[in-house]
Amino acid sequence: MKLALVGQLGAGERRAWQDALAQALPEARWVEAAPGAEVDVALVANPSPGRLQGLQGLKLIQSLWAGVDRLLADATLPAGVPIARMVDPAMSAAMAETALWAVLSLHRGFFDYARQQREAVWRQLPQRRADEVRVAVLGLGEMGATAARRLVSQGYRVAGWSARPREVPDVECLHGDAALPVLLARSDVVVNLLPLTAATRGLFDAQRLALLPEGASLVNLARGGHVVEADLLAALDSGHLRHAVLDVFQAEPLPSENPFWRHPRVTLLPHAAALTDARSAAAVAAANVRAVLAGDTPAHRVEIRRGY
Repeated sequence: MKLALVGQLGAGERRAWQDALAQALPEARWVEAAPGAEVDVALVANPSPGRLQGLQGLKLIQSLWAGVDRLLADATLPAGVPIARMVDPAMSAAMAETALWAVLSLHRGFFDYARQQREAVWRQLPQRRADEVRVAVLGLGEMGATAARRLVSQGYRVAGWSARPREVPDVECLHGDAALPVLLARSDVVVNLLPLTAATRGLFDAQRLALLPEGASLVNLARGGHVVEADLLAALDSGHLRHAVLDVFQAEPLPSENPFWRHPRVTLLPHAAALTDARSAAAVAAANVRAVLAGDTPAHRVEIRRGY
C-alpha cells in the first residue's frame, strides 16, 4: 500500500504522526504527495488547497482531524474519492472532560471565584445542585453524545439537539429546526459540538442568543464560525449572557487586540479542548486504510451534501 501524509504540521508534530502511523501500518510504503504520484490513501491534516490534486489511484482521503469543513472547502479535491472523518474515542473522552469542566465551573461559580481572587474579594456565592442546572448539548455525534453522557453521570439535566434524530441513553434528544429555539429558551448552559456547515455557520447570532434565558452561558468547543462574535460580545456586555467559554474563533491564533482576551465574562482556550492524540488516532486511521484497500466502506465516511 502506498500512503501519503499531507498537511500543515510542525516538525515535531509531523514526526509524532509519522512514528504513530508507521507503527500502526508497518506494511505501508510512504510516498510524497505530488501531482502524478501513485497514492492509495492520503492521510491529511488540514492540507493546503490543491495539495491532493493530481494524485493517481487515490482510494481514500482520511482526515486526521475531527472537523472536515476546511478540507471540504477545497474545490480541487479529487472527485469521487471517499473522505473519512477522524472519530477517535480518546478525543471524544477529552472533549467530554472539557465540557464537564466548563459546565461545572459555570454551575459552581468557579470563574467568578477566580475573578474575586484577582480582586482580593472574599465572598461566597449561591450554590445550586447539579440537577437544577439545565444543559443543552448541540450536536449528538460521537463527541456530543460522549459529552452528554458524562454530564448526565454528574447529575446535570441534559437535553441534546441534532439535525437528524439521535438517541442517547438518559438524554432527552430533540431534532430539527423547530426544536432548536425551544431548547435554547430553556437552557442555562449551551455546549456547542455541532459540525460547521452552511446550515450552522453563524448559528449563534443576536437572534438566537436572545432566545437564551437571562444569565445563561455559552460553551463553544466546535468551530469559531458558529458564532457571530460581535453579537456574542453585545450579549455579554448587556449582561444578558452571564459567561462564555470559548475554545475556537473566527481567526486563529486569536489576534492580541481581540476583546475576548480581556473580557471579564469570557474564559478562553487556544483551540485545546481536545487535541488529537496521534497514538490512538493512528489506530483508527489504520483500520480505515485496511478496510478500503480490502474493498470495504470506510467508517465515518463524510456525506459531502451535508458537509460532515
